[in-house]
Amino acid sequence: MTRIFRLAGLGLAGLLTTAPAQALDLTKKRQNLPDLVLGNEEGNDFVVENKDIELEAGKAYRLRIVAKGRQEYKFYAPEFFRYIWLNQIVINHLEIHGGGPPDHFEFDDPGEIAVEFVAIKPGEYKWEARGLESKGMTGTISVK
Repeated sequence: MTRIFRLAGLGLAGLLTTAPAQALDLTKKRQNLPDLVLGNEEGNDFVVENKDIELEAGKAYRLRIVAKGRQEYKFYAPEFFRYIWLNQIVINHLEIHGGGPPDHFEFDDPGEIAVEFVAIKPGEYKWEARGLESKGMTGTISVK
């Protein structure tokens, strides 16, 4: 019986010593999501393209939030931002790295903000263009 425990212990020790070599960097295997687009170039400032997004926990993603309309869009998703691991935010090929989630993104003019992250906690998270919710500028980000 003692020999079985010793052999089992050796097997477990072997797994533990090889685990770091098998670890993978999730940020290298990110999936590009369809752009979440606020407004359009035809003059409809309140249309939203891809307002509902589905993700899987433990996977890396890149989401581009694109403002095409002429409104001031304040993009809020506080619960979602709280439950992701944020790799970087990219604006005009400039990277922002930090230790905590953003409060919101604000677009004063057309442009885009890319968010690279790993989805951590399953749930359904609401996003909104604050002040424009009654115009239909809301959606969900679901993490399974």
